[in-house]
Amino acid sequence: MARTPASDDDDDGPPTYTVARGTRRDPRLKDLGISCMLNTEVAALLAVIRRRPDPYAYLPPAVAAAEEAVFAGLIQSLKSLRALLFQPRHGAWRCSDPSMYLSPFLDVVQSEEVPPAATGVALSSVLKILRIDVFDECSPGARDAIQAILTAVTNCRIERIADAGAEEAVLLRVLQVLAALLRARAAPLLSDSAVCTAVNTCFQVVQHAASSRGSELLQRTARHCMHEILQAVFARLPDIREDAEDDMSVTSAAGFGARCMVDVFNFLCSLLLNAPDMVMTPEGHGAFTSEEDVQLFALVLLNSAVELGGEAIGKHPKLLRLIQDDLFYHLIYYATECSPLVLSMICSTVLNLYNFLRRFLKLQLEAFFMYVILRVGGGASGLQLQEVAIEGLISFCRQPTFVIEMYVNYDCDPLMRNVYEEVGKLLCKAAYPLSNPMTTVQLQAFEGLVNMITTIADNVEVEKAPDQEAYNVEISEYRLFWLERWDSSDDHGHETWVDFVRKRKLKKKKVAIAANHYNRDEKKGVEFLKLCHLVPTPPDAKSMAYFLRYSPGLDKVKIGEFLGDPDEFNLKVLKEFTDTFDFTGSILDTALRTYLETFRLPGESQKIQRVLEHFSERFYEQQTQEVFATKDAAFILCYSVIMLNTDLHNPQVKKKMSEDDFIRNNRAINSGKDLPREYLSELFHSIAVNAITMFSQGATNVEMTTSRWADIVKRSRSIEPFTPCDFKHKLSREVFIAVSGPAVATFAAIFDYTDDEEILNQCVEGLISVARIARYGLEDVLDELLCCLCKFTTLLNPYATTEETIFTFSNELKPRMATLALFTIANRFGESVRGAWKNIVDCLLKLKRLRLLPQSMVEQDGSVSSRLGPRPKSDSAAIFPSSHRGAGTSRHVSGMIGRFSQFLSLDGCGESLLCVGNEFENNLKIIQQCQIGSMFTESGKLPDESLQNLGRALIFAAGGKGQKFSTPIEEEETVGFCWDLILLVSLANLQRFASFWQHMHDCFTAVSMLPLFSPCPFAEKAIVVLFKVAVKLLPGQATPDRLAEELICKSINLMWKLDKEILDTCCEGISECIVKLIMEHAGSVQTPLGWKTLLHLLSVTGRHPETFDQSVAAMIKLMSDGAHISRFNYAACIEAAFGFAALKISPLEISTKILELMAESVNWLVQWHKSGYSDPGSSSSNSSSSVEDASRMGNLATNMFIKLAETLRKTSLVRREEIRNQAVTDLGRSFSLAAAGDLDFGPAGCLACFNLVIFAMVDDLHEKTLEYSRREGAERETRSMEGTLAAATELLADVFVLFLGTLAQGPGFRTFWLGVLRRMDTCIKSDLAAGGGAGVMQELVPRMLKRMIVEMKNKEVLVQREGDELWEITYIQIQWIAPAVKEELFPE
Repeated sequence: MARTPASDDDDDGPPTYTVARGTRRDPRLKDLGISCMLNTEVAALLAVIRRRPDPYAYLPPAVAAAEEAVFAGLIQSLKSLRALLFQPRHGAWRCSDPSMYLSPFLDVVQSEEVPPAATGVALSSVLKILRIDVFDECSPGARDAIQAILTAVTNCRIERIADAGAEEAVLLRVLQVLAALLRARAAPLLSDSAVCTAVNTCFQVVQHAASSRGSELLQRTARHCMHEILQAVFARLPDIREDAEDDMSVTSAAGFGARCMVDVFNFLCSLLLNAPDMVMTPEGHGAFTSEEDVQLFALVLLNSAVELGGEAIGKHPKLLRLIQDDLFYHLIYYATECSPLVLSMICSTVLNLYNFLRRFLKLQLEAFFMYVILRVGGGASGLQLQEVAIEGLISFCRQPTFVIEMYVNYDCDPLMRNVYEEVGKLLCKAAYPLSNPMTTVQLQAFEGLVNMITTIADNVEVEKAPDQEAYNVEISEYRLFWLERWDSSDDHGHETWVDFVRKRKLKKKKVAIAANHYNRDEKKGVEFLKLCHLVPTPPDAKSMAYFLRYSPGLDKVKIGEFLGDPDEFNLKVLKEFTDTFDFTGSILDTALRTYLETFRLPGESQKIQRVLEHFSERFYEQQTQEVFATKDAAFILCYSVIMLNTDLHNPQVKKKMSEDDFIRNNRAINSGKDLPREYLSELFHSIAVNAITMFSQGATNVEMTTSRWADIVKRSRSIEPFTPCDFKHKLSREVFIAVSGPAVATFAAIFDYTDDEEILNQCVEGLISVARIARYGLEDVLDELLCCLCKFTTLLNPYATTEETIFTFSNELKPRMATLALFTIANRFGESVRGAWKNIVDCLLKLKRLRLLPQSMVEQDGSVSSRLGPRPKSDSAAIFPSSHRGAGTSRHVSGMIGRFSQFLSLDGCGESLLCVGNEFENNLKIIQQCQIGSMFTESGKLPDESLQNLGRALIFAAGGKGQKFSTPIEEEETVGFCWDLILLVSLANLQRFASFWQHMHDCFTAVSMLPLFSPCPFAEKAIVVLFKVAVKLLPGQATPDRLAEELICKSINLMWKLDKEILDTCCEGISECIVKLIMEHAGSVQTPLGWKTLLHLLSVTGRHPETFDQSVAAMIKLMSDGAHISRFNYAACIEAAFGFAALKISPLEISTKILELMAESVNWLVQWHKSGYSDPGSSSSNSSSSVEDASRMGNLATNMFIKLAETLRKTSLVRREEIRNQAVTDLGRSFSLAAAGDLDFGPAGCLACFNLVIFAMVDDLHEKTLEYSRREGAERETRSMEGTLAAATELLADVFVLFLGTLAQGPGFRTFWLGVLRRMDTCIKSDLAAGGGAGVMQELVPRMLKRMIVEMKNKEVLVQREGDELWEITYIQIQWIAPAVKEELFPE
């Protein structure tokens, strides 16, 4: 309300007030409200003070005056305050000295005469003043006022109150005022001692409430107040400067600081330490009902202090030291022997310390995990505590960077234990199911394991996975790595922090292996160290000392024997070994315990002496109390302590040494003087109570002792600090490797044991996370995982019948989940699958046999690409959203998986997985969601090794390895299905066909050698698929790949040679593919093997009526064009042409056409010869070719011509007369074209043509003529064959005359001429043998002889000279062969 401006002289009535518009209140109204409140409180307090116990009792005036005089001072001060409340003042209440209005109330609080009710009302008034912030830190006199309030409250005389109810009411007000005081705006003005006083006062109320068995309300309020006070105190810690802790002037001027917090924290630690002493005893001592009550009370307060102080605690060394040295020890000490509730609070406290202060608590955290979590979580303290420990561990695992930080700071540090690995093994062991249903502990551990693996998987993803070599780590040189640290300011060359950490881990692994070798054989252990560059060559003393000191798993007996050996090198190692210890500030027995925990003291006295001499020397150098005058004194006392330990704790010693005996034995050892008796007495009692333990190889420190904790505290001062870090790809991968084996085994066992859908979902999610990690170079892990899933599908159970398998798959959730997970992983991470492809293919084939594959995948129309390629959009969206396909990053793969039960929804309506509808349809819907086809159609993304394994699995499955077929039809369908999949894989990888098909071809060969291999139907299905691949491969290459072409042709040849009958059974498919290649893509065939294979199989498959027309058309087109005929495929082309020309079903005009084309092919030979064989299949010749090259080319021309001539010769032997005669005619034409084209055969070539072609043709025709002549009723065939023989004989003469000049130049012409004469003689006599009378040959032979001899004479090849054998032989032979022409040819 605000007063409206008006003149005081206005006489219009009383002033009016209106509510001010806006959010701010008029300060005058606030001050008015405070005045009213104070007036009310004063009035109430006066009324309570003046109130008599019995208001109706009559008091004499004198008595009443006496009572009034007692409270006169208090009443007067209250009246004075009331008189000032509404007087006009300069300024507001906030600007007034608080003592003015606080003093009357505080006087009442501290008064011993006022009734308890008045004390309560006064405290209530002070509480109101504090809560409404009547004054703040800026008010004048605020420091004195706030201190006065605390003084008054702490001096409140509670003990004078006789009534328990009144006492409790006052105590409640005291607690409320204390809490409000520490939360007031002026609270920072309190001094450190004042804060400690407030905490102490509150704790006294807590004790009082508990010890006097106050009401539940008072006890709870006292503890709550204590909590609020601590919150108010430690909430200010982040605002306190780091240097304010030791600066008294700053602290006193600015109010309380870190010093009071140190005192309060120390008080809380001591409360935890002295918990047993705080428990109420029968005598009435103590304040708490149980030790657990004390521990929980202290832990709650400590936890609250840590939560509010947070990271700021690390800025204050004293406070941090309390946590490092005291708090952690108490937490570890009580954790193993406490109630589940206390252990839970301890775990929560340590978790908070980890989150805020882990940089300073490396060793302390290691101790907590090793001595508490791992021990209790392993079941050493009972099932209840184990459950709490596992739950606490899960809380740690939920922290985003816990896993990687544990691995980097402990598992990769050679001086630390493998905390992360041990934690992972603990979770696996605790989660491993031994019964069904799983216990609570098993479920908790399983949850933690899934969380840990999922965290790793979420952080291991990278956009592009590095090569496998990038994961390799090598140790190339020796460095003393035990104390090596990473300093970013140093020059590390190309080495990164990640590389540094990975090398440290590798060295730590190698050291563990070396320790194992060393335990069995010291020399082998040292050799392994040198081999791995862990010690120099030869080893030096320092490196060996660090190996013995810090290597986990070393036999402590062997260490002791080595250190006690008198060899010079061993003594140096002993010196360096002892120097690794820091005994500064330690008493003798603690130092000795720490020293002897690292090895077992040898049994020989001389060895013990050497070891203790080095220890005592080190201890003497580092002593801080100057107890020992010489190192000899320390040595003598050490020896005496060892003997005392043996005497007191050896059961064989009957008479034990007393304290006096021990002191007497050590007189005058300190340079002739005695050591302090108190020192020796303390040593004696320490040894008597706690023996020095001699550890052997298998001993483990399962209990935390004061000596071990003292060593941890000392080491924590100098050790490398905890390194907070985030996940890195390579490190994340190695983090998983450390627990991969147990994790996969645990997931598999849980999936096998449990039937709970929720657990199965989590298990599959864990397996998916394993696969996400394993794809980065951990193929063996992924294979193991997939093999487990294959087992859980129940598809590979060899003992189950088909009906049992189908029933299980249709009615149980687990096989379906396993099947879907199996193919999901194979689809998503197939690039990392290796040997598991075999199991996946086996499962797929089992689904095929069970008819569980969709019809679109099993139809037998040969359209493979349409069968497995397309994917229904609805199913695809359910399994693989587009953002999750391919090999890129998958940060949200877990989102892709989601709840795996959603994966198994049968349609968009959320149909139940185990619905009672048509089981067959439901099964098909599940299989459709598996997206099986994409594994093969998208196999182009697979690396070579994975692709080769997939191909091998399919080939061996098609070959029958590991398969059992019930019927031949099932075998044929399975083999065909495998080859369909091979076709899909091949078509998806045409771009790298040559790189992977060699392995496939080797697999074909290997399959063919299997003991029980059956080529049918393997080869029958194979050759069709191979030709389909060839049709896609050869035309589809931008640049011809000769190797790929040769490989596919080798495979084709291998298949038809396995079973030649397949060329008849599969002729149509083969012919169709070959015709398509020759007619449309002949230019894509580049190799001789390719042409030979295609043309040979074209001629073989074309002999069937259904394939003849298209095959012969392709053959004629190829030869007519001639564009694709080269010297490399010429022979194969001629051979294929012969096959069609000589075919019985070939029409005459077709055969004639082919023979003509064959004869005309001589023109190609002539052309190639003249151009230096610059055909499409060869490189152009050089103009300066040597004579040798020309000779080689001539031989090549001769060879190709002879191939042609031989083919025509073979055609001349067919049964059809027209074809025979046409072949002879075209053969003659071929020779004519060769001669006309200057195709130089040379003498040898000409002789070869006669010997291999013409002579052979004449001989074969003569034999066939005789053969027919001997048959009955074969006169027609005989005369027909005789006609062909006549034509061949005439051809002989014609070619002789044509090439006589060349033939005569050869050295074997005489022999050749005799061969001609002999065949003429044979032919002329064939008439007589055939019919006995004069025939065609009787007339033809003399005429041919006459022609040849005349030509020989004309060319002076046959000349009558003395001694000329050729003339004489010819003369004699003519007399026998054709005497009728003798006179004409050889006149007298």
